[in-house]
Amino acid sequence: MPAFDDEAITLRQLQVLLAFMETGSLARAAERLQTSAVSVHRALHALEEALRCMLFRQEGRNLVPTAAAQRLAEMARDMDRLLADGVRATREIAGYAADRLRMGSMYSLTSRAVPALVLGMKQRKPEVQTELMLGSNADLLAKLREGAIDAALMAVPAGAADVESEPLFEDETFFAAPAQSAYAAMDEVDLGACVEERFVSLGAGFATHDSFVEAFRIAGFAPQIAMHTGDIYSLMNLVDGRVGCTLLPGRVRSVLPANVRLVPLQSRFRVRQTIALNFLRSRERDPNLLALLAVCRMLKSSLR
Repeated sequence: MPAFDDEAITLRQLQVLLAFMETGSLARAAERLQTSAVSVHRALHALEEALRCMLFRQEGRNLVPTAAAQRLAEMARDMDRLLADGVRATREIAGYAADRLRMGSMYSLTSRAVPALVLGMKQRKPEVQTELMLGSNADLLAKLREGAIDAALMAVPAGAADVESEPLFEDETFFAAPAQSAYAAMDEVDLGACVEERFVSLGAGFATHDSFVEAFRIAGFAPQIAMHTGDIYSLMNLVDGRVGCTLLPGRVRSVLPANVRLVPLQSRFRVRQTIALNFLRSRERDPNLLALLAVCRMLKSSLR
């Protein structure tokens, strides 16, 4: 049998003890803890009962700590520091309010959106270091769920009930062709008439690949794929080198190779992506993510 009722001793009682020992009175301890003096007195009495020893002696209207209370307060202070360190370390490992923000992004957002958000975070929370990880939509969603990144700039994932998305802008898909091709002079491209054309494409998992597949589904045929690649800049260079045509989002217009033209698709083939800041719903109260959300909302109109 233990010499005390360990199940009856609570963290709150030890915090009350510390507040009383440090302030010297029931009233001041109650003020610090935002409770009543009666509640403080009750907690100290319950602690004595659980320990089965006297911690205080009554001198008039005052409670005077015994040597036992002094010793318990020392141990409680150590426990309080240990708990605070444990909570802080746990949150840092989980990425909650850490001194770094791990942000994922699609390659196509690194020319404008990523620099703007990084600079915005630096102004809002200069003590937080932003780390960047690039990948496809599928890669970023997996890393988000694994806890490898805190937030992801990517297309809104379909059917992801565990993910919160803050839309930044809508992006339209265009037909991308070499400047010397007949497509470059067109006002619109009829994708249904491109059955004989060669195409290059991103691999599965990229939002741009999903748009590519959807557009050709509407067109009613499977395109002839000359080559797949793993990032959107390589894809643009393949078009520049006349390996094939492709479909690209409008957000890459400012970083296109000189020899590549974006031409609107006919309206029936147009596919749009919603680009958003995405993070797990379980992290929605993280101070770093709240700061990043504020930056996104402030810069939203200029991120396209």
